[in-house]
Amino acid sequence: MKRLIDIVAAAFALVLLSPVIAAVALAILLLDGRPIFFRQRRPGLHAKPFEMIKFRTMTVSDDSDRIDAGTARITPLGAFLRRTSLDELPEFWNVLRGDMSLVGPRPLLMAYLPHYSAEQARRHDVRPGITGLAQVSGRNAISWEQKLGYDTRYVDTHTLMLDLRILFTTVMKVVRRADVDASEGETMQPFTGTANSKAGTGVER
Repeated sequence: MKRLIDIVAAAFALVLLSPVIAAVALAILLLDGRPIFFRQRRPGLHAKPFEMIKFRTMTVSDDSDRIDAGTARITPLGAFLRRTSLDELPEFWNVLRGDMSLVGPRPLLMAYLPHYSAEQARRHDVRPGITGLAQVSGRNAISWEQKLGYDTRYVDTHTLMLDLRILFTTVMKVVRRADVDASEGETMQPFTGTANSKAGTGVER
């Protein structure tokens, strides 16, 4: 049922939002040039890598896979796209392909995999999502330990009703721009492990 909803909702969203997607793509092309999309390998279900697609929000560089490839490269248009979450729209294609779900733990960097504890690594027991329990429970305003704790809680408790509540809350938070780091365009510090993390947990790299 969850996968069926993902397919129908993602296809509907891509059609409904196609004028917005086209407008954002044109704006990036005119203001920042090519490439329009940002593509990066992220861990999916069972930590199997897939190529996540987003609108590009940074200047072009060869160090996009670095965990410290940071906010100094965010363009003015990119900062706007991040604040409004418009940069996430191409991820509906990932949902349609089966790489992601509408709701689930956010796909983080491949470089983070060795830093998870066995408990935290369970976030990969479900498909990653465009939004998730952590995103509606604080997003960048909470610590990594709290964020990963919400991810594993979702793995243990997810239901259709919970997914619907998360989707509704996500829309409200995007509209209100709530629970985002106060520094414009800033992202969280790189994850290097928490007090409950142990390196070498056997997670696929």
